[in-house]
Amino acid sequence: MAKGRTAEFYAKNPKSAAKRRVQQRAYNKTAKGMQIRTAANKLNRKLGTYGNGDNKDASHTSKSKGKLESPTRNRARKGHYA
Repeated sequence: MAKGRTAEFYAKNPKSAAKRRVQQRAYNKTAKGMQIRTAANKLNRKLGTYGNGDNKDASHTSKSKGKLESPTRNRARKGHYA
């Protein structure tokens, strides 16, 4: 499967990739970042897909119901639920 434009950019620009990883680590420690992460993990567990290797994510379109879809489609969507 081909890489997306963003993945290609970071593959060609390791300094930018390192900078983004630092920013992402900081964001994941904020209250909002933790809320998004914990809600996604909770929904993945509820749907029975957490850690089973089925290559599916709980959709970011709904906090409570959710549905399973490919990580690529799920993470590319704008307007995450948190």
